[in-house]
Amino acid sequence: MNIGIDMMGGDFAPLEIVKGLQTFLSHSNSKVEIFCIGNENEVKPLLNRYSLTSPNVATVHAPQLIEMHEHPTKALKEKQQSSIAVGFYMLAASKIDAFISAGNTGAMLVGALYSIKAIRGVQRPTISTIVPKLNGRHGLLLDVGLNADCKPENLNQFAILGSLYAKTILGIYDPKVGLLNVGEEEGKGNILTQAAYPLLKANKRIHFVGNVEGRDLFMDKADVIVCEGFTGNILLKMAESMYDIAVKRELHNDDFMSRLHYQNYGGTPVLGISKPVIIGHGISNAMAFYNMIALAQKMIESNLCSEMAESFKD
Repeated sequence: MNIGIDMMGGDFAPLEIVKGLQTFLSHSNSKVEIFCIGNENEVKPLLNRYSLTSPNVATVHAPQLIEMHEHPTKALKEKQQSSIAVGFYMLAASKIDAFISAGNTGAMLVGALYSIKAIRGVQRPTISTIVPKLNGRHGLLLDVGLNADCKPENLNQFAILGSLYAKTILGIYDPKVGLLNVGEEEGKGNILTQAAYPLLKANKRIHFVGNVEGRDLFMDKADVIVCEGFTGNILLKMAESMYDIAVKRELHNDDFMSRLHYQNYGGTPVLGISKPVIIGHGISNAMAFYNMIALAQKMIESNLCSEMAESFKD
């Protein structure tokens, strides 16, 4: 399998990416070909310093860089030799099987939606976040920012995509799906949640357990929680702030609090597109990149994108 990494994406690139790659290769027993996409003048010396001269590691020269502040669509169009643009070209041409970047999030989303395309039948791809549970397990929250406004049908599709991801990647046999709402009773909520509830209830491809509230996020009531991206992003940022508070209060060594750290999960895949694209946090460190590469490997090995495509053939 071939995995492409944007070596220039992120605040600490390319050093932290090289460190993460070194950790991954030292732990991996599978034959994984890594394509390091970026400015060779910066990347090659680091690969040599960390003894990453294996035949399984190749560099692809991409002299341009899309900065974090640049307009995504304009930058992708004008910077065809940027690491992100080259990465999407390689993915679309099947030269790599997955693409990872902690660079300009907007450019990654534009590339995912327009270079790789949504799975036929998926109205809107989505992004999710892993949620640690108090019982030691993990759940999934989606959408967390890609779709600020949604239709009921979108939430219904998010539930299918999230269930497949939870089952295949998180190893949850029969994931319970909950609709984020302001009350548990059917009929609660705004126009969106009231209209989405009957769709989810009638959906035979998911295990719907009804409405869940914000207090249920870290509990075991649901494995997959669906909402529109506006609410989901607020919840995500709140959870990230809880870890920051724990660090300031010297509580971050607590088992649960430590699991709120983004580095444990690396990045988030864009669900609902035809090939694996993983977007990392801009401040990603070596451990985060290690986990992103491991997630890409798992998505390829499990053939998750093809499984999702099959589920939307009806």
